[in-house]
Amino acid sequence: MKRTALTARWVVGHADGSHRLFRNGTVVVEGTQVLFAGHSFDGEVAETIDFGDAMIGPGFVDLDALSDLDTTVLGYDNHPPELKGRVWPQSYMQAGPREMYTPEELAWQKRYAFTRLIRNGITTALPIASLFYRAWGETAAEFDAAADAAADLGLRVYLGPAYRSGNLVVGTDRKIGFHYDEARGFAGLNEAARFIDRHENTHGGLVRTMLAPDRIETCTPELLRRSGALARDCDVPIRLHCCQSRLEYDLVVQQHGKSPLELLRDTAFFAPGTILPHGLFLSGVNGITHEAPDLDILTASGAALAHCPLVMARSGKVMHSFPRFRDLGVTIGMGTDTHPPDMIQNMAVGVMTARIAEGDATKVRAADFYDAATLGGADALKRPDLGRLAAGCAADLNVIRLDTPEMGQVIDPIQTLLLNGSGRDVSDVMIAGRFVMRNGVIPGVDAMEDQRRAQAQFDRMVAQYPDRTLFHPRLDQIFPPSYPLG
Repeated sequence: MKRTALTARWVVGHADGSHRLFRNGTVVVEGTQVLFAGHSFDGEVAETIDFGDAMIGPGFVDLDALSDLDTTVLGYDNHPPELKGRVWPQSYMQAGPREMYTPEELAWQKRYAFTRLIRNGITTALPIASLFYRAWGETAAEFDAAADAAADLGLRVYLGPAYRSGNLVVGTDRKIGFHYDEARGFAGLNEAARFIDRHENTHGGLVRTMLAPDRIETCTPELLRRSGALARDCDVPIRLHCCQSRLEYDLVVQQHGKSPLELLRDTAFFAPGTILPHGLFLSGVNGITHEAPDLDILTASGAALAHCPLVMARSGKVMHSFPRFRDLGVTIGMGTDTHPPDMIQNMAVGVMTARIAEGDATKVRAADFYDAATLGGADALKRPDLGRLAAGCAADLNVIRLDTPEMGQVIDPIQTLLLNGSGRDVSDVMIAGRFVMRNGVIPGVDAMEDQRRAQAQFDRMVAQYPDRTLFHPRLDQIFPPSYPLG
């Protein structure tokens, strides 16, 4: 197999259980694996690529990676959600929810989103999409297409269609309630099981599978129970959005008389590869007065948290707190969960919000969040071959330019990256020993044409909002401009 040496001003290698910085370092790749990371490789190589004033580091692991056209922008300034189409009115539910994208559009937008992940240095992704504009859950057909797209682009993924047994609805009195169709949830779980059978560990190991029940408040206890059992039987990760909002927490307590984490414990949901985005609302935190042993349940479960600081901060929410979970031994990985899927920006916001939450800048360091974006995600997936550059690990890496005027001065590349960097500084990405992006270019991808197509597709979806929004207001009333139009 061909040996290629990659050199740069900085290399983030791995030794003795932690990352190590090597000034003027070398990474040697042989086939799909790393052969060496450090200084002074004395073996023969077929090719040397010098990236100069840059940092070569392990690829980012995104545990909550956006895989559609982002709808965050629709809720940025437009509140409350029950008046802006983000909670279905009962009239829409009774008429029968519909798909707002065609099957072809759903397949294309996953491929489009995968290119954005690569562009931002993400090498392993667990896709997430909104169900607000879906008839109910995701389909196996769109994920069959997603598996092909990921393999073609070279992205390492864990795939599984999202399913649910219920949905929030709002009546004309503006009160939020639920609509349940448990049989539909079980059908979604069965479809997810068949997807696992077809796709687990395919395309040379690039495509793996997972279970993706939507959100804890949209799953009945029996669906949670069956999902956890299937995850254990199939030995695949299972991800469930949990403890992400005050509304979710209150609705779970209202319906079940217990906290979200108590519900997961009592339904035997937890499996070895459980991943919980976002972990912000637990007993005694963020105004939660319900008494429950949430922290004890979380630590005993072995579940990992997928921390998505950027999308949460956009809505005024922060984790309380990153250092507390870290010190309790909870595995913390990172997710982007929005556009752009900029892991560097997420790490930067994560440091800032953690320090604000603690009121103490000494409690977290840049390295804590770089660890979460690499090692934490790999540990959540039980993949010691990911998230680090060491002999025998997967040759998944990114190259980040340090010589741009915006980057400023460098004394330590990790700290400078979180101060001044962004995903736009990623120049090259390798996955399983293959360059999937070189000098900012993904082979076969016309980024500007994709952007035009994405905008047109998004506009067609937004135009459908009035009939699925309470009282059916005009589009300009649902999404008013920031200033009056001239």
